Amino acid sequence: MFEERIEKAVEFFKSGYNCSQSVVLAFADMYGFTQEQAARMAASFGGGIGRMRQTCGAACGMFLLAGLETGATDPKDREGKGANYAVVQELAAEFKKRNGSTICAELLGLKKPEGVSTPEERTDQYYAKRPCVRMVEEAARIWAEYLENRPSI
Repeated sequence: MFEERIEKAVEFFKSGYNCSQSVVLAFADMYGFTQEQAARMAASFGGGIGRMRQTCGAACGMFLLAGLETGATDPKDREGKGANYAVVQELAAEFKKRNGSTICAELLGLKKPEGVSTPEERTDQYYAKRPCVRMVEEAARIWAEYLENRPSI
């Protein structure tokens, strides 16, 4: 059912969107967001959050979607917040199980962050040495599986 969206996430990444944007863009219309809104909303999370190589941007995109799906809107709703955090933790555990980590630098095999804010040019060499396409696909797939298996309300 969601295979098309997973493929779309990969296409978004290959067209130049960052990892977080790619995951969010593939599902944004389900939550009433335009492509531009979704791209802006997820823009800062690419490259492990602002290219700092922290939490994987693809995973961050998945967590952003979890907020749109299950996020509490009442600041006093502790139960709702807890339910959302439980979903995020479940998604993170699945992402880590499939990929070995949720940390961008670890996924890229970096000893230390590059300390550069400018993204690399997207070349064949870039795609050959980076697992990012696979991370985008996995995050979109995990989110799709969550949607398919979530309890209906």
